[in-house]
Amino acid sequence: MAPTAASVESDAGFTSLEFGTEQALQHVRKLTDVGAMNRLLHECIAYQRAIDLELETLLSQRYELDDQVSVLRKSAEVLEILTLESSDMLSKVASTAALADQVSAKVRHLDQAQSRVQDTLVRIDAIVDRANCLDGVNKSLISENFESAASFIQTFLQIDSKFKDTSAPDQREQLLSYKKQLEGIVKKKLLSAVDQRDHSTILRFIKLYTPLGIEDEGLQVYVSYLRKVISSRSKMEFEQLVEIMERSNSEIQVDFVACLTNLFKDVVLAIENNTEILSNLCGEDGIVYAICELQDDCDSRSSSILKKFMEFRKLVKLTYDINSYKSNLLSVGVVEGPDPKEIEVYLEEIILLAQLGENYTEYMVSKIRNLTSVDPELLPKATKAFRSGNFSKVAQEITGYYVILEGFFMVENVRKAIQIDGRILDDLTTSMVDDVFYVLKNCFRRAISTYNISSVIAVLSNGLSLLGGEYSEALQQKIREPNLGAKLFLGGAGVQKTGADIATALNNVDVSSEYALKLHQAIEDQCAQAFPAPADRERIKSCLSELNEANNSFKKMLIVGLEQLAATVTPRIRPLLDTVSTISYELSDTEYADYEVNDPWVQILLHSVETNVAWLRPLMTSNNYDSLVHLVVDFIVKRLEVIMMQKRFSQLGGLQLDRDTRALVSHFSSMTQRTVRDKFARLSQMATILNLEKVTEILDFWGENSGPMTWRLTPAEVRRALSLRVEFKPEAIAALKL
Repeated sequence: MAPTAASVESDAGFTSLEFGTEQALQHVRKLTDVGAMNRLLHECIAYQRAIDLELETLLSQRYELDDQVSVLRKSAEVLEILTLESSDMLSKVASTAALADQVSAKVRHLDQAQSRVQDTLVRIDAIVDRANCLDGVNKSLISENFESAASFIQTFLQIDSKFKDTSAPDQREQLLSYKKQLEGIVKKKLLSAVDQRDHSTILRFIKLYTPLGIEDEGLQVYVSYLRKVISSRSKMEFEQLVEIMERSNSEIQVDFVACLTNLFKDVVLAIENNTEILSNLCGEDGIVYAICELQDDCDSRSSSILKKFMEFRKLVKLTYDINSYKSNLLSVGVVEGPDPKEIEVYLEEIILLAQLGENYTEYMVSKIRNLTSVDPELLPKATKAFRSGNFSKVAQEITGYYVILEGFFMVENVRKAIQIDGRILDDLTTSMVDDVFYVLKNCFRRAISTYNISSVIAVLSNGLSLLGGEYSEALQQKIREPNLGAKLFLGGAGVQKTGADIATALNNVDVSSEYALKLHQAIEDQCAQAFPAPADRERIKSCLSELNEANNSFKKMLIVGLEQLAATVTPRIRPLLDTVSTISYELSDTEYADYEVNDPWVQILLHSVETNVAWLRPLMTSNNYDSLVHLVVDFIVKRLEVIMMQKRFSQLGGLQLDRDTRALVSHFSSMTQRTVRDKFARLSQMATILNLEKVTEILDFWGENSGPMTWRLTPAEVRRALSLRVEFKPEAIAALKL
């Protein structure tokens, strides 16, 4: 039992003493102070009592501990039994495991034996099959059943590669001898069939290259055969083409387009019709190889066709003549250039040839790109064969000639259209407008059909320069008419011929503006399909800005022309407007009723407008006529506003002004398809002000109370209009807060 610590007092104070130890005994012996002894005695008694209490506590747990000991004794007996049973089970498990190991060892041994037996049987079958293959090859060769012989050889080689260790050297040598013999026969038969162009026989023997394991050689032979077929056919057509070219008086047309079409068609059909054979030989790599090989020959022959075309059409000389013609235009004397009709034929041929080349190239490149299991190194090579070949270079050269020819054709035809310009029966414009835009539209269409962005930009720039230059000047020249007023109203009446001429000139400008917008949209739509690249579209968009400038120029020209025409009409109307200043609007009831029956000036003015303007309506486009009417209305309104601001009004006079304004609006609305109500808004608002009962009523229509009405009169003008009423006092008007 562990003792507890007690405190002992000494001369130096208290120290901790642990009872029951040697140190405590020595400490007691050293004590000399009776008080300290007494205190230590009391502590010892207390310590003893504490020990007694602890002993009593331990003794009180005796029965419980006895029960637990009893339980532990019983558990020990059970554990002994379990130990014995566990030992017995362990021995049985060990015995079973040993037996299982013996059984599994026997099973493994049996499985190995079975596997060896099966392998032996397979090898025996292979030996038998090899012998059968040798026998089959021999019999097939004798009976010239080459397909069967190739199949036997293929089977033998497959077996031989799988069971090399059981291969009999004599059998292999015999098989290789048969294989060599069959290869010789197949190659000889194939070459003979190629020489005789016997396609069915060629297909029969080319299929034997795969089972014989010489696919690469078969691919080369078959592609070479396809090249020969296409080459011979193309050569024959090319020679016929050259023969026709040499007959200077031949009536047979030299058709370069058909010759090039047939060449491209032969190549495409050769690939499409033989895709399965090429795939069986070397997979998709075989297709790419065939395309590259055929393209190599096609590139050479197609470029020869283009060169012959350039030679026969004498494009070099033709472009030289065109350049000489351009440089000699300013020289003295008449200089004749090439015939534009002949040039157009050449242009159409060039476009067809360019389209053929582009369509063929695009088709073949897409064919290559759609193949999924091709050697990655072959794709760039195949694509380059189409994009960077001789045909592409010659086509680029021809495109350069095309730009020169197209520019000449465009300029000559536009100038010719301007030169022969004349009136067309029952048409509002002259022939020049439709002819010029027809020529430009066709030229631009041809340029886009080349699929060459540089050519498109060059042709567009030339055409738009023509449109904004010579054509615009021709339009301007027809509008310029000195002393137009005297010629248009000779003897006080409108001259039909002069009116028709000036109206037609204005119509030309109006329709040209409309055609320019349509041409802009058509070019954008066509280029969006031909040139999907964003960079190309930006270049075209930048170029078409010239067309927008030309359109704006047409609109400005039209406005100037219409203003000039309106300036010849308004002087004939002004005297009638000036008479309005003599008419009084300080009306009594009798005068107001008389004005209602006998209109003093409105109908006379409208009759004058009809006389001087309406006769031009059937001669002008609806847009031009509406614009002319609006210019006349602008003049009338401005003059009326000035006159009315100088008059004095009674309330009935204000009602009369409102009635006059409504009559003018109604009549002019019937003369034009555009609204004219807004042009009379100031007069209408002035009439409203002059109809008020008192000055302060204006506040019911002003500011926040205006509702949907938008006031065109300023506060100063409103005050001035109010001051025109004879009944309104200046003090009341001045007091208004507007």
